[in-house]
Amino acid sequence: MSCDGDIAKEEIALLEKYAKENHLFDGLDIKTLVNGYVDSIHSEGRMFLDSYLQELADSTLTDDEQLEIVKLAIETIEADNKIEYSEVSFFKEIRSRLSISDDAILKEMPGREDYLLPDIKTNNILDGLNVSFDSIVFDTNILKLDTTKQAN
Repeated sequence: MSCDGDIAKEEIALLEKYAKENHLFDGLDIKTLVNGYVDSIHSEGRMFLDSYLQELADSTLTDDEQLEIVKLAIETIEADNKIEYSEVSFFKEIRSRLSISDDAILKEMPGREDYLLPDIKTNNILDGLNVSFDSIVFDTNILKLDTTKQAN
Protein backbone atom coordinates (compact mmCIF):
# COMPACT_ATOMS: atom_id res chain seq x y z
CA MET A 1 0.00 0.00 0.00
CA SER A 2 1.15 3.50 -0.60
CA CYS A 3 1.20 4.22 3.13
CA ASP A 4 4.44 2.20 3.38
CA GLY A 5 6.18 4.60 1.00
CA ASP A 6 6.13 2.18 -1.89
CA ILE A 7 3.55 0.78 -4.25
CA ALA A 8 4.85 -2.61 -5.33
CA LYS A 9 4.19 -3.86 -8.85
CA GLU A 10 2.27 -6.78 -7.29
CA GLU A 11 -0.05 -4.30 -5.57
CA ILE A 12 -0.71 -2.46 -8.85
CA ALA A 13 -1.36 -5.77 -10.62
CA LEU A 14 -3.83 -6.74 -7.90
CA LEU A 15 -5.68 -3.42 -8.25
CA GLU A 16 -5.89 -3.81 -12.02
CA LYS A 17 -7.14 -7.40 -11.71
CA TYR A 18 -9.64 -6.38 -9.04
CA ALA A 19 -10.94 -3.53 -11.21
CA LYS A 20 -11.56 -5.91 -14.11
CA GLU A 21 -13.36 -8.48 -11.95
CA ASN A 22 -15.39 -6.20 -9.69
CA HIS A 23 -18.36 -4.22 -10.95
CA LEU A 24 -17.91 -1.54 -8.27
CA PHE A 25 -15.17 -0.11 -10.50
CA ASP A 26 -17.12 -0.18 -13.78
CA GLY A 27 -16.47 2.95 -15.79
CA LEU A 28 -13.41 3.99 -13.78
CA ASP A 29 -9.93 4.29 -15.24
CA ILE A 30 -8.05 2.59 -12.42
CA LYS A 31 -4.56 3.53 -13.66
CA THR A 32 -5.49 7.21 -13.82
CA LEU A 33 -7.25 7.03 -10.46
CA VAL A 34 -4.32 5.30 -8.72
CA ASN A 35 -1.82 7.70 -10.31
CA GLY A 36 -3.94 10.62 -9.09
CA TYR A 37 -3.98 9.21 -5.56
CA VAL A 38 -0.22 8.66 -5.62
CA ASP A 39 0.34 12.22 -6.87
CA SER A 40 -1.92 13.54 -4.09
CA ILE A 41 -0.09 11.47 -1.47
CA HIS A 42 3.25 12.82 -2.69
CA SER A 43 2.08 16.44 -2.82
CA GLU A 44 -0.26 16.56 0.18
CA GLY A 45 0.98 13.71 2.39
CA ARG A 46 -0.91 13.46 5.63
CA MET A 47 -3.56 15.97 4.58
CA PHE A 48 -4.59 13.68 1.74
CA LEU A 49 -4.67 10.60 3.97
CA ASP A 50 -6.70 12.45 6.62
CA SER A 51 -9.10 13.63 3.93
CA TYR A 52 -9.44 10.09 2.56
CA LEU A 53 -10.16 8.68 6.02
CA GLN A 54 -12.71 11.43 6.72
CA GLU A 55 -14.42 10.81 3.38
CA LEU A 56 -14.59 7.12 4.23
CA ALA A 57 -16.07 7.88 7.66
CA ASP A 58 -18.69 10.20 6.12
CA SER A 59 -19.73 7.71 3.42
CA THR A 60 -22.87 5.65 3.62
CA LEU A 61 -21.76 2.23 2.43
CA THR A 62 -23.55 -1.10 2.38
CA ASP A 63 -22.01 -4.04 4.21
CA ASP A 64 -21.05 -5.51 0.82
CA GLU A 65 -19.25 -2.29 -0.18
CA GLN A 66 -17.47 -2.15 3.17
CA LEU A 67 -16.44 -5.78 2.82
CA GLU A 68 -15.01 -5.04 -0.64
CA ILE A 69 -12.93 -2.21 0.84
CA VAL A 70 -11.64 -4.52 3.59
CA LYS A 71 -10.87 -7.35 1.15
CA LEU A 72 -9.07 -5.09 -1.27
CA ALA A 73 -7.04 -3.45 1.51
CA ILE A 74 -5.95 -6.76 3.06
CA GLU A 75 -5.19 -8.37 -0.29
CA THR A 76 -3.17 -5.29 -1.29
CA ILE A 77 -1.17 -5.47 1.94
CA GLU A 78 -0.42 -9.12 1.24
CA ALA A 79 0.18 -8.77 -2.53
CA ASP A 80 3.93 -8.19 -2.35
CA ASN A 81 4.45 -10.83 0.38
CA LYS A 82 5.90 -8.08 2.58
CA ILE A 83 3.56 -7.05 5.38
CA GLU A 84 4.67 -3.79 6.94
CA TYR A 85 3.51 -2.51 10.31
CA SER A 86 2.61 0.84 8.72
CA GLU A 87 0.33 -0.93 6.23
CA VAL A 88 -1.51 -2.87 8.93
CA SER A 89 -1.82 0.23 11.09
CA PHE A 90 -3.25 2.21 8.19
CA PHE A 91 -5.65 -0.66 7.49
CA LYS A 92 -6.79 -0.40 11.11
CA GLU A 93 -7.42 3.32 10.57
CA ILE A 94 -9.59 2.38 7.58
CA ARG A 95 -11.30 -0.42 9.53
CA SER A 96 -12.15 1.91 12.42
CA ARG A 97 -14.26 4.01 10.03
CA LEU A 98 -16.38 1.08 8.85
CA SER A 99 -19.39 -0.39 10.61
CA ILE A 100 -19.18 -3.94 9.22
CA SER A 101 -18.71 -6.56 11.94
CA ASP A 102 -15.52 -8.52 12.53
CA ASP A 103 -17.58 -11.71 12.16
CA ALA A 104 -18.68 -10.69 8.66
CA ILE A 105 -15.07 -9.95 7.70
CA LEU A 106 -13.78 -13.24 9.11
CA LYS A 107 -16.56 -15.19 7.39
CA GLU A 108 -15.35 -13.83 4.06
CA MET A 109 -11.64 -13.78 4.95
CA PRO A 110 -10.91 -16.52 7.49
CA GLY A 111 -7.53 -16.51 9.18
CA ARG A 112 -7.16 -12.72 9.12
CA GLU A 113 -7.87 -12.15 12.83
CA ASP A 114 -4.58 -10.31 13.34
CA TYR A 115 -5.80 -7.47 11.13
CA LEU A 116 -8.77 -6.99 13.44
CA LEU A 117 -6.92 -6.97 16.77
CA PRO A 118 -6.51 -3.65 18.58
CA ASP A 119 -3.36 -1.83 17.61
CA ILE A 120 -0.58 -1.14 20.08
CA LYS A 121 -0.76 2.55 19.22
CA THR A 122 -1.82 5.10 21.79
CA ASN A 123 -2.61 7.83 19.29
CA ASN A 124 -3.44 8.20 15.63
CA ILE A 125 -0.85 6.33 13.52
CA LEU A 126 -0.65 9.34 11.24
CA ASP A 127 0.48 11.53 14.17
CA GLY A 128 3.77 9.64 14.42
CA LEU A 129 4.71 10.02 10.79
CA ASN A 130 6.86 12.63 9.13
CA VAL A 131 5.15 11.98 5.83
CA SER A 132 7.63 11.64 3.02
CA PHE A 133 6.37 9.13 0.56
CA ASP A 134 9.76 8.44 -0.91
CA SER A 135 10.16 6.58 2.37
CA ILE A 136 8.26 6.58 5.63
CA VAL A 137 10.21 8.24 8.41
CA PHE A 138 9.02 7.87 11.99
CA ASP A 139 9.41 10.76 14.36
CA THR A 140 12.30 9.68 16.58
CA ASN A 141 11.07 11.93 19.38
CA ILE A 142 8.20 9.53 20.05
CA LEU A 143 10.43 6.96 21.68
CA LYS A 144 13.96 7.46 22.95
CA LEU A 145 15.99 4.36 23.73
CA ASP A 146 18.93 4.47 26.10
CA THR A 147 21.75 3.09 23.98
CA THR A 148 24.44 3.82 26.54
CA LYS A 149 23.70 0.67 28.58
CA GLN A 150 25.60 -2.38 27.50
CA ALA A 151 24.51 -5.96 28.07
CA ASN A 152 26.67 -7.93 30.51
